Amino acid sequence: MASDSALREQLTQLLRGGQAHATFDDVVREFPLDRIGVRPAGAPHSAWELLEHLRIAQNDILEFSLSAEHVSPKFPDGYWPKSPAPEKEGQWNSSIRDFHDDLARFEALVLDPAQDLHRKFPWGDGQTLFREALLIADHNSYHMGQLVLVRRLLDAWEK
Repeated sequence: MASDSALREQLTQLLRGGQAHATFDDVVREFPLDRIGVRPAGAPHSAWELLEHLRIAQNDILEFSLSAEHVSPKFPDGYWPKSPAPEKEGQWNSSIRDFHDDLARFEALVLDPAQDLHRKFPWGDGQTLFREALLIADHNSYHMGQLVLVRRLLDAWEK
């Protein structure tokens, strides 16, 4: 159906951001790696914590949407990294790649006409693919806004 196709396309655009909000790539591009583990004064999270939270939560929503067998992380601790800085060099870029991969998998699910956007999953509490798409877009937008603020605070902090 043409209207279903348009809805699916609009959902993927919403997931990618860039209309009323910054895109994920704009937010993480050239982030100063020497400051990803710093919590600016007054901010509850570092850039690393926010990036990992985005990745973990998005992956959880993706895997939940695919299978009743998926076990979500323990809330809230399982959705956040254990420390404000990555343990190993390269984890920042790895987390960005994983975020992209999961987002692409979720977009493919949304764009698949065989997937009914409005059918309640046989597992869960009445969630639908449509609702999960909105949840990812909303959650990512919120925390990317926090990531923009952390970056601005770190930039001001250096001056």
